[in-house]
Amino acid sequence: MEKIDFKKIMKAFWQPPAGVFSLVDVPKLQFAMIDGKGDPNTSEEYRHAIEWLYSVSYPLKFMSKKELGKDYGVAPLEGLWWAEDMSSFLTGDKDLWSWTMMIMQPDWIPAEMFEAALEKARAKLGQPPESLRLQSFHEGLAVQIMHIGPYSAEGPTILRLHEEFLPANGLVESGKHHEIYLGDPRKAAPEKLKTVIRQPVKKR
Repeated sequence: MEKIDFKKIMKAFWQPPAGVFSLVDVPKLQFAMIDGKGDPNTSEEYRHAIEWLYSVSYPLKFMSKKELGKDYGVAPLEGLWWAEDMSSFLTGDKDLWSWTMMIMQPDWIPAEMFEAALEKARAKLGQPPESLRLQSFHEGLAVQIMHIGPYSAEGPTILRLHEEFLPANGLVESGKHHEIYLGDPRKAAPEKLKTVIRQPVKKR
């Protein structure tokens, strides 16, 4: 059985060049998603959300291989971030941040299989978060860039995207700040972490 390599299939969306903004048109994709609020570094709700996403995603991978004959690597963790007062992103007041954490699931995974994986995770973790769901997400036109380094150092790049690149190219924001985490902060040195920073946009 050939293992489907999403790193190759999704290369245009997961591997943008570092230090250079690029425009992409992201297709409709399917995700396991959980919503929440608070500082990702200290929030128990955030830690619990990540645990649930992986506890559903890995059973789905094994069920897909066994029942559908399709094997693949689990996709990276992604996050949509926003706040009522967007200045809290610049001030770093993370307690005010809202988020949707998510992991892409192959489009051949049906809702019934997701529910079965949910039951497997429930046996280990108990009651799932109320917002945990399988949902399509069509981001469309977006600007993205690869950030290499600690998450705390993303600020200048995000500022440059919004204050320089978008105005210079006749673009405005049309969705939530989006990050794709390609590195594992538990294993990689902070200066080597790779994060795709993405902003959905539209023409002025």
